[in-house]
Formats: sequence, C-alpha cells, structure tokens
Amino acid sequence: MKTEIGRAGRREWIGLAVLTLPTLLLSLDMSVLFLALPHLSEDLGASATQQLWIMDVYGFMIAGLLVTMGTLGDRIGRRRLLLIGATAFSVASVAAAYSTSPEMLIATRAILGVAGATLMPSTLALISTMFTDAQQRGRAIAVWMSAFMGGVALGPVVGGALLEHFWWGGAFLLGVPVMLLLLATGPFLLPEYRAERAGRLDPLSVALSLAAILPVVYGLKEIAKSGWEPLPATAVVAGAAFGVVFARRQRRLPDPLLDLRLFANRTFSSALVIWLLFGLIQGGSYLFFALHLQVVAGLSPMEAGLWLLPSSLAMVVGSQAAPALAQRFRPGSLIAGGLLVTALGYGVLTGVDADGGVAILVTGLVISLLGVGVAAALGTDLILGVVPPAKAGSASALSETSAELGIALGVATLGSLGTAVYRDRLTDALPGGLPDEAVRTATEGITGAAAAAGTLPAGQAGQLIAAAHDAFTTGLTTLAALSAVLFVGLAALAFVTLRHVRPGSEVEAAGPSVAVGEKPGEGGHGDLGRRAGSDVEADGTVHPGDVGGGDPEAGQGRDVRGGMPGVAHHADPADLVGERVTQH
Repeated sequence: MKTEIGRAGRREWIGLAVLTLPTLLLSLDMSVLFLALPHLSEDLGASATQQLWIMDVYGFMIAGLLVTMGTLGDRIGRRRLLLIGATAFSVASVAAAYSTSPEMLIATRAILGVAGATLMPSTLALISTMFTDAQQRGRAIAVWMSAFMGGVALGPVVGGALLEHFWWGGAFLLGVPVMLLLLATGPFLLPEYRAERAGRLDPLSVALSLAAILPVVYGLKEIAKSGWEPLPATAVVAGAAFGVVFARRQRRLPDPLLDLRLFANRTFSSALVIWLLFGLIQGGSYLFFALHLQVVAGLSPMEAGLWLLPSSLAMVVGSQAAPALAQRFRPGSLIAGGLLVTALGYGVLTGVDADGGVAILVTGLVISLLGVGVAAALGTDLILGVVPPAKAGSASALSETSAELGIALGVATLGSLGTAVYRDRLTDALPGGLPDEAVRTATEGITGAAAAAGTLPAGQAGQLIAAAHDAFTTGLTTLAALSAVLFVGLAALAFVTLRHVRPGSEVEAAGPSVAVGEKPGEGGHGDLGRRAGSDVEADGTVHPGDVGGGDPEAGQGRDVRGGMPGVAHHADPADLVGERVTQH
C-alpha cells in the first residue's frame, strides 16, 4: 500500500525544538564569554594576547571547519555528526570551566570551535530533511533563526546574572545541560540522513580548505585591530591562493569536498553573495552600537542587553512573518524590501548623539533588525531550497561560512573606517598637556580612552572622556550613514538577481531520489526524509518513478518538486540516484 506524504507532523516540529537547542547555545556562548573574560583573565593571569586567543580561536576553528563538517555530515549522517559534536562540546565545556591556565583554556576553546562547526550545518541540513514542504520549511527556518537571535539577546542578561552568583566557569557549564538534553532526545526525534554515494572524504581537500579560510579570517581580524601590516596582508593573499588551489582540486575530484556545481544555480549563488555582503555591512557596524550603549551611555552589560531585547524581538517578528509573505510576494522583492527597511533603520541611527542617545539607538536597531529578520529568513531558505537533499549539509555550511567571512571582512573594512574616523576626530579634539602614553591609549579605541582617563587628574579626564564620546559617536553615525547607502545598493542587487523567484509555488530543485528509513526512535516504517509529493511503499522505499506525482521520469534527470518558492534548477542525472535516508 502506498502512503502519500509531504507535510511534516508533530514529531518533526518537536524535533525542530530540539534542533534549536544548539543554535540557542552557540549564539549565547559568545556574549556570555565576553562578560566573563575580565573575571577569567584575572583568575588565570591571562595576558592581553592570550585574552585575544581565548576569544578568537573558537571563531577561527568554526570558520575553518564549516565546509568540512557540512560535507562530513552528508557522508556519515547528519544526526550522527550532530550528536558527536554535542558530546564533544559537553566534554570540552567542562574542561574549559575548570581550566587551570590560559593555555589550557585556549586549547579547550579550540576544541569547542571544532565541535561548534558540526552543530550549525547539521541543524540546518536536518531542517531541510525534515521539512520538505516549502511553507513549512520557511516557518522552521524562521523558528531556527528566532532561536539564534534569542541567544544573542539573552546572552548579556543571562551572563550578567550568572556572573553575579557563580564563578566564571559557569559561563561554560551553561551549555552542558543543553547538550545533554540534545543527546537524550535527538536519537528519538531526529531523522538520520546520509548520501549513499557521497564517496570518501579527501584529506588533502580538507587541508586546503583550512589553508584557504583560516589565513583569510586571521588576516582580516588582525587588519581590523592593527591596520594593513605586512603579516596579516600576506595571510589574506596566501589564503586566497590556497582557495584557488582548493577550487581547482574540487573540479578534478569525482567526489569533491565541495561540489562547485552548486554555484551554477544563479539563485543559490546570488543568495550566497547577498548573505556575504549582508554580513560585511552588519558586522562592520554592530560592535559600535553595543559599545555605544556600554561606554558612551554608561550602561552595564546586563542593562545594555535589556535595551537590545526589543531589537532582537523585532528580528524574530520579521523572520516569523517572512514565510507567510513569501506566499504572496516574490522572495526577491521581499528580501529587497527587508534590506530597504534595514537601510531606513540605519538612517535613524545617524541621529545618535554623544549625550547617550539610547532611545534613538534602540529605535534604529528595532527598525533595522525587523528588516533583517525578513531578509535573513528568506535568504537562508533560498540557499537550502535549491540544492539536492544530499548537498544540504554543504549548502548550510557555505551559508555559515559566507556569513563568517562577511563579518570578518566587515570588521576589517567598515570597522576600521569607523575607528579611523574616531581616531582623527579625537586627535583634533584632545586637550593639551596629556602624557604621550595616554594619547596613544586613547586613540586606539573608546575603551582605551576610558582606561587612559583613569590615570589622569579629574579635569583632564573629564575633557578626554567628552572628546572621546564625541569622536566615537561621529564614527558611529558615519558608519550608519554609509551602511544605509550600502543596504540600499544591496536591496537593488537582491531585487535584480532574485526577481525570477516566484511567490507561493514549490521550487523545482535538483534533488536525489531518496529512500526513507524508520521513524526516529522506532524500528518500523518511516515518514521522515521524504520528498514532497513522493509515493512511499509500506517498506519505506521511495520509488524514483513516483517522485513528482507519479511521473516515471521524475528522479531520473528531470526537475523534482520541493524547496523554496519558484526557483528552477535543472539537475544532473547523477545527482538524482543512489541517495538514501536511513534511521538507525
């Protein structure tokens, strides 16, 4: 007997709740650690350089390994990789909490980064497996994104409360119960999916991907901190060169680490470029907003977190509204509209002043993140919706990697521009008679100015703080104005490159025929990992000839229905056979 399947049921939605746990934790982790850094540095005796490595090594490892882990999940099983990563994350979190030296903490943070690189692509790829109906997948991605923003918003609040009652190690132990819950429920609520004919992992490709990404991320971070020095510039060039070698090798391999044919789909490529540029603009300016609340407005981290809650909620509202809007309007138009709303919010941010300007800052962020919610949810759905199910891990990893690179590039370019404006404005406004060391420290950044003021007499300190606040606000408003213009340009790019995507219809995506295994946690017949519109026998097998409403040629090189609204992608016949979903 055949059973018609297509829409996700209660089990999948409960499984989605499980998938939001690591997403929430990863976004919570960075903001909590930022608050804990002064405490752990004092306790462990970490130098300034060691503090930077404690913060940065986690992001380095995630950025470098996202592509590898996304592809590895497609090969060994996405649920399996997710649970392995959760186990490693739990063990490393305990080790980090009880670190006895800066070196030990740096090492455990590196392990946390490796584990973290397994979590993000696995969760998104599993969402694409569990929710093949376009409307349901759009809502699921909106929930996933809301969990991420919830972690960002709650980080300062949770971190502040945690550090008031516990020692700094509690910041790391926070993730242990979350991961244990994932390990306990994941095997029963999440499907397993792996590509049957994915081939072996190529170690040289893994090494080349690391050699391409890590130097670029490192170089961009160092350029943001100290300018265009020879070493970071050389690192960026070397990373780009390794990237060329990596791409050439992928073209030659029968089973590449990264299937470059994905980029032949213009919807996928356009959405990925827009996502990278979005990260560049947003990443280059957002740190200025957080610093303004804490340093210029004088709020504590917890108070700043509370003030930022409305903007995070606005992004949640935008992301939740996006799937319904996409049924009536073209996603390209909606993404462009969301980016225009973001530009409007940045226009409001140009009105922030040195006297605090908290209300204006929060209003601008609420407007901008409302637009971000719409654009980001639809952009992520487009990236996942146009790839074959067997490549969903790679696609989600590329999405995350492009965002990481965009943010790093934004900090190095726009962030450096804002810092240059601050430095030039402050240099012209510094009171006379300051010690050279105080001048040097103050011109490095707004936090340096606050530190330098603590070494000066009250009169000079007050003058320095006032000048620094004015200079920093000038840098912030300059960045806001430039970002508003750039977001308008990005909106135009999104409208032009994505205008072919139609509203309200299922995407025609390249996708392999799949075999369905057992339901999560059962040994019987399954309903997960299916393609929309597939007929499934009682033994759980999807017949390739039945995919696409019974067309005998569907699944054999023709387009298969499923994915985001309205994107046509013609499949390579080799991509449409031999893939399977299994449940162990």
